[in-house]
Amino acid sequence: MSLRIVVCVKYVPDATGDRHFAEDWTLDRDDVDGLLSELDEYAVEQALQIAESAREAGEEAEITVLTVGPEDAADALRKALSMGADKAVHVEDDDLHGTDALGTSLVLAKAIEHIGYDLVVCGMASTDGAMGVLPAMLAERLSVPQATLLSELTVAGGTVTGRRDGDAATERLSAQLPAVVSVTDQSGEARYPSFKGIMAAKKKPVEALDLEDLDLDAERVGLAGSRTEVISATERPARTAGEIVTDEGEGAGQLAGFLAGQKFI
Repeated sequence: MSLRIVVCVKYVPDATGDRHFAEDWTLDRDDVDGLLSELDEYAVEQALQIAESAREAGEEAEITVLTVGPEDAADALRKALSMGADKAVHVEDDDLHGTDALGTSLVLAKAIEHIGYDLVVCGMASTDGAMGVLPAMLAERLSVPQATLLSELTVAGGTVTGRRDGDAATERLSAQLPAVVSVTDQSGEARYPSFKGIMAAKKKPVEALDLEDLDLDAERVGLAGSRTEVISATERPARTAGEIVTDEGEGAGQLAGFLAGQKFI
């Protein structure tokens, strides 16, 4: 019996870059570099650890990384493959431009059903949208249990078990497979791809899918099918120069007055 793990990853704009909206209020991706969402690296790491434990126990395990995005999103898949995932699936279609979280969950669910799965692993949120709702939406669309925001994760005997740490309590959760889980940035540091892993990733299979392959109408995704809409945005003002205090024996008092004026003290 083989444990089939699907990891959902996202290609996001570099947070250190200068980002702008296009005329339709979607991100101008041609104007900024992208990369694998850092929070999804934790999901890849946990999938790798689960697969390694299964193989040590004499079971087979296979990890597929899945993304929905433009052509450059293949870079996110290659990073995950170089970390150790076995294969990848890239859903790319021009009609997906502007798809919101609800539409993305629909596309991912269709792709996951196409791939076949026992466990779906997600990051706790994307580093661009930071909504954190996709794992729950996926579980609903797939009609399987969900265990989200886990800082610890194991799979044994057809059951996934995890720990969720809150401000006031720690919870233990478990669910029968198939299931959807999400992991936090406290679940364990993601491994750095080795040179061997980077070279091996070039030979690993990447399947390309579009809306027709998933039997999805364009009207259900993209800007036309989005349930959310950006109607306006204001560019963040440029950073102004700070106030300079020349200390001529009264610097401490001026500093205290400034802090008090800002209600910091």
